[in-house]
Amino acid sequence: MTTKIFKSTFLVGVLALTVCAAIFFGALYQYFETRLFAELEGEAGYVAQGVETAGESYFNGLKSDNRLTWVAGDGTVLYDNQADAATMENHANREEIKEAVETGSGKAARYSSTFMEKTLYYAARLADGTVMRVSCTQHTVGTLIMGMISPLMWMLALLLILSAVLSSRLAKRITRPINQLDLDNPKLDEAYPELLPLMQKLREQNYTINRQMEELRRKQEQFTAITENMSEGFILVDNKANMLSHNSSALRILDSAPVKGGSVMALTKSTEFRESVSTALAGRHGETLLHIGESSYQVIANPVTANGQVTGAVLVILDVTEKEQRDALRREFTANVSHELKTPLTSISGFAELMRDGIVEKDKIMEFAGDIYDESRRLINLVEDIIKLSRLDEETFTPEKEKVDLRELSAEIIARLKSAAETKNVSVTLAGGGAAVFGVRQILDEMVYNLIENAIKYNKDGGSVTVTVDMGDAGARISVEDTGIGIPYQSQSRVFERFYRVDKSHSKEIGGTGLGLSIVKHGAKYHDAAVSLESVPDKGTRVTIDF
Repeated sequence: MTTKIFKSTFLVGVLALTVCAAIFFGALYQYFETRLFAELEGEAGYVAQGVETAGESYFNGLKSDNRLTWVAGDGTVLYDNQADAATMENHANREEIKEAVETGSGKAARYSSTFMEKTLYYAARLADGTVMRVSCTQHTVGTLIMGMISPLMWMLALLLILSAVLSSRLAKRITRPINQLDLDNPKLDEAYPELLPLMQKLREQNYTINRQMEELRRKQEQFTAITENMSEGFILVDNKANMLSHNSSALRILDSAPVKGGSVMALTKSTEFRESVSTALAGRHGETLLHIGESSYQVIANPVTANGQVTGAVLVILDVTEKEQRDALRREFTANVSHELKTPLTSISGFAELMRDGIVEKDKIMEFAGDIYDESRRLINLVEDIIKLSRLDEETFTPEKEKVDLRELSAEIIARLKSAAETKNVSVTLAGGGAAVFGVRQILDEMVYNLIENAIKYNKDGGSVTVTVDMGDAGARISVEDTGIGIPYQSQSRVFERFYRVDKSHSKEIGGTGLGLSIVKHGAKYHDAAVSLESVPDKGTRVTIDF
């Protein structure tokens, strides 16, 4: 803007100086021409008077810087002080002569063939009808300028410099208030009146921009807060697979360092992951399953389109470890249930088939009937335990809770298992000061029953079981400790799994469904309790529940 103002003012200044100079020289030239005509008129007057008085002899000894010409009424030149009159042409057609003959005086100006000189003529009519003409030569404006070329050039240079300096200062002075304007917070009283509409518009635009920026900042904070607090991984890439945005969960899941602006392909070497990204960038939905360590993650990749073109992709990484584990447990549970159901059913079917075909002797029928009864009871117990676990797994299972005295409950269960303990020659002792919990009595009964029953089953002949009920550090505690065969160290982490048995060869001999400790674990989870196990092979086991 400063440059434009400088150029404009400089050109205006030069143009003004040129016009002024032209007017000045024109006026000055006209002034001098008028003065010259006046001098010629004066000189013509007194020469005419001298000629009328003395005749042609008046010219003898007369000295004049101007040219004097005496012309007869018919145009014949009678005298000329600068040329031979006899050789001069007739002047009757000369403008100034004709005008003088007609009106008494006349004047004219004629340029030379080169237009570098101009001759001024003044003629006066004498009493005898002759005409006295006085003339002089005047240089034209062009001649004057050519004669003054050197000083004019210096003057022009000085004027141009002066014009440039003044234009520069004027441009800076004009633009200084504009350059000093605070565009972020424009004040109406600091601008030129002509700029008030612009300043008002700037204020409105700044308000709109600030409001939009605040809205964008708020949305960005919301987006960041949402993505950073997601346990799922989130990655946004452009159409060249370069990362535009991501949350910390994505890098944590992929165990990768931040690579801002880098390719998402560098986060992992998984071929499935890269294929999912490529599929999304090709405009199709991509999905795959990643196995990282002991965890499983589902990668979902969807394309981002604009105007029908794929501009990038959104990747979401979901932790499906629990789901995969549950699916595996469900498959294992189904297989185990099928096996556990098939074994007694096969026995029952075999016994029944023998009895139907009459192969069994009469004295063996009662024995076979007893075996069928035992297998049937085993099936019933298995189904009952499965039902119990299913009820504990259901989130809609909400029986009423009540205050349950664990010592009283344990005493009742010990009484119910007295016969089993006597059969195994195991003594059961109840110890502790007692404690109460707020829970479901039926579930608590099944938990304690399974612990004491296992302690009796897997005990040694002449062994002992000690049930202790007291208050722990945070609440009620019940522990069941036996002096039995114990659990191998490699199996201790799995004994709470469904249908898991340490020694499967003795499972039929000992009895049970393999779901007892699973019921204990799920019952404890239902009551927000913690189960811990301590066992030494051949010395005994202690299971503790802290409520």
